[in-house]
Amino acid sequence: MNKVTEIFQGLTNLQKILVLIILSTLLYGSSASVSYAIFSKVASQTPSISQDTSKSKLPSASSITEEDPNEPKTEICPLNGFKHTKKAREFWEKRRPLAVMIENHSEARPQSGLSSADVVYEAVAEGGITRFMALFYCNLSDAQVGPVRSARTYFLDWLGEYDALYAHVGGANTPGPADALGRIIKYEVKDLNQFSIGFPVFWRDYQRLGHSVATEHTMYSTTQKLWEIGAKRGWTATDSAGMKWDKKFTPWSFKEDRNSEGKTNKIQVNFWENQPAYNVEWNYDATTNTYKRNNGGIPHMDLNKNTQLTPKMIVIQFERESNANDGYPGNVHLLYGTTGSGKALFFMDGNVIEGKWIKQSRISRTKYVDMNGREIQFNRGQIWIQTVPEGSKVSY
Repeated sequence: MNKVTEIFQGLTNLQKILVLIILSTLLYGSSASVSYAIFSKVASQTPSISQDTSKSKLPSASSITEEDPNEPKTEICPLNGFKHTKKAREFWEKRRPLAVMIENHSEARPQSGLSSADVVYEAVAEGGITRFMALFYCNLSDAQVGPVRSARTYFLDWLGEYDALYAHVGGANTPGPADALGRIIKYEVKDLNQFSIGFPVFWRDYQRLGHSVATEHTMYSTTQKLWEIGAKRGWTATDSAGMKWDKKFTPWSFKEDRNSEGKTNKIQVNFWENQPAYNVEWNYDATTNTYKRNNGGIPHMDLNKNTQLTPKMIVIQFERESNANDGYPGNVHLLYGTTGSGKALFFMDGNVIEGKWIKQSRISRTKYVDMNGREIQFNRGQIWIQTVPEGSKVSY
């Protein structure tokens, strides 16, 4: 060691610096190799939890609980007349309906949860792009729902018929007639705004469709998680004021299916002529007495079940559409004349009935009648209500 020291002391300053650099490099490489060897050995002896730690496990719907096929279906869902088991009724009588805003941008398809809804409302949100308000109540199983999007005032008017929980992500809030967030406060809506709840009730999944999409198409939740939050806020079947949700609720009338060869086998609905990606085609299936939905020219699927959307009953109601003129960029916020009356078409059993819709006030139940004023009797099962601007083209 003394000999090495003497040699080092005899070097010039430049030579000493070069030697130190070389020794430091050798020491770093040696320590890194030893560390890697130690880590590899430890890792190989540690039970594997996940080889991919770059992603955390996202929430999802809980285990699906189906109704017992051997149990008689004697209980009628008040929303759509479908018959369920007594066990299902025991569940739904403890809660109130849940409405979830689900978007229909082409990048958001296929959505999750639409096939599990009892009733689905569809109308243009902006720019010819439609949006859904899916109402859940009677189905026993938990369902993942999404992508969840923002509130609009006219959906609040249909929501008022149910006194339902309302799940959404923000909403139009420019002062004026389209101020959905302001109306939610004014109407004392039982609000489940994602902004006030967050994770893990709501979460973003950027890879749900197997590819990346824009952030606005990534928000999800489940019906059970949303009902649980509603219950924590005192909004079960009976609210904190002791009011049962259905005290003023009037169910529609229902009937049994009628066998039909189908005279209206194809229904084509245009919302905005310049937005063909959002045009809807319904194809009647006489075997199941349902209507298979195509959207933008392709089958419209539910990602949860990998099945095409097939409601039993289609209602198309025509309402006056106008711009809100609230100063929002592009004047994209819309209004619909949701109260009063107007033309309506009713499709079931492969046939069409012409009639009209009647809604006396924001919270009053919409009535559907034929041209003679007789109430329409709906088929039992999922009901799809499409609101289109007056003058829209509907062929059948």
